[in-house]
Amino acid sequence: YRHSDEERLHMLKLVRFVNERGGRAVIPALDAPQSEFSDLPAIFSTLLDHETKVTASINDVVDLCLKRKDYTTHNFMQWYVAEQIEEEALARNILDKLALIGQDKGGLYLFDRDLEQLQPEA
Repeated sequence: YRHSDEERLHMLKLVRFVNERGGRAVIPALDAPQSEFSDLPAIFSTLLDHETKVTASINDVVDLCLKRKDYTTHNFMQWYVAEQIEEEALARNILDKLALIGQDKGGLYLFDRDLEQLQPEA
């Protein structure tokens, strides 16, 4: 739950910024996430795909800021740029560990136990 709480705080940070700058942030409804996966690596591969899409969206916003010379928003978005580096690295780290473990039950047990430590602090 800690990681989802962190993601919620990231959203609220953006909402506050938009509202404080005179905008009106609207949070649209989201489709239900995928809940069935073929195996453990498929879960984290989906996570990495999602994070790379988020990174691309953030990069699009940063590009638009520069084109419109909106340096305040550009500066604000740099935090998200740095955060996405961490998010993608976390997903890649997990996938690398799973590739090393393979189907080893002992390794999977240790991976499960250590997964909590891979989570960034909120």
